[in-house]
Amino acid sequence: MTNDKYSVYLDLINNRIRDYIPVSVYGQDVVSEAMNYSVNIGGKRIRPVLTLEFCNLCCGEYEKAISFAAAVEMIHTYSLIHDDLPCMDNDDMRRGQPSNHKKFGEANALLAGDALLTHAFSAICKADGIDEINIIKAAQVLSECAGVNGMIGGQVLDIKNEGKAVSSDELITTHNLKTGALIKAACVLGCLAGNGTDKQIEAAGEYAENLGLAFQVIDDILDVTGDEATLGKPVGSDCENEKTTFVTLYGTEKSFQIAKEYTEKAVDCLKAFETDTSFLKNLAFSLIERKS
Repeated sequence: MTNDKYSVYLDLINNRIRDYIPVSVYGQDVVSEAMNYSVNIGGKRIRPVLTLEFCNLCCGEYEKAISFAAAVEMIHTYSLIHDDLPCMDNDDMRRGQPSNHKKFGEANALLAGDALLTHAFSAICKADGIDEINIIKAAQVLSECAGVNGMIGGQVLDIKNEGKAVSSDELITTHNLKTGALIKAACVLGCLAGNGTDKQIEAAGEYAENLGLAFQVIDDILDVTGDEATLGKPVGSDCENEKTTFVTLYGTEKSFQIAKEYTEKAVDCLKAFETDTSFLKNLAFSLIERKS
């Protein structure tokens, strides 16, 4: 997954995302510090990288999408902060470091997540060189994908499903929302930043849906087979929380085959882009081989 283009994208994201975290001016520094802590704690930055690359495929000027990419990463980060809270997954570690609430306290972690969600839309509004109508569309897409019919809805279903038998269709619906929706937002926002066609936007969404499911299947496998030090977070939490996963339904071997099938479907969606899509193909296949 690490290649020259990925490194360029990663450097741009890491250098610019700080621009979108507000500086506190009334003495509430602890919340700004908590926001910066989780945003800059590390991670693969897959979602903002997808935003930049889909913009690149549509217009070749990926820098135009940086504010959209920052917005997506801020929402992803807020979701992780809240996921780790005692009332949710109750995880003490994230990416090998103390979870936000372990470092700053539960109240500040909650507020830091709220602030990242809020300021994500400020980042979208600061987009430069993008048609105003596409900025509005981007805000709408991101809010829908992050909301009750997207990521939040998936998290609700995930909690609802704990401790009971869940069918394959119900599991797919949950993960399409909880994991896939924000990945879809990342890809579609990239197309909007690059003034992509309706056909390209649709293809980006389909790529994201399949990529999201493949990503979640591997997450389920790693929760059983992964190394805690490599993952940077505890393993076995799905079993502890009595969650139905792809592994509990199919076992690890078949689950990996399912992830591979979703990945191949994702790659097939890229035919709508009449340009070199090798970066996204390689990225998709690298994600099913990841160890963290």
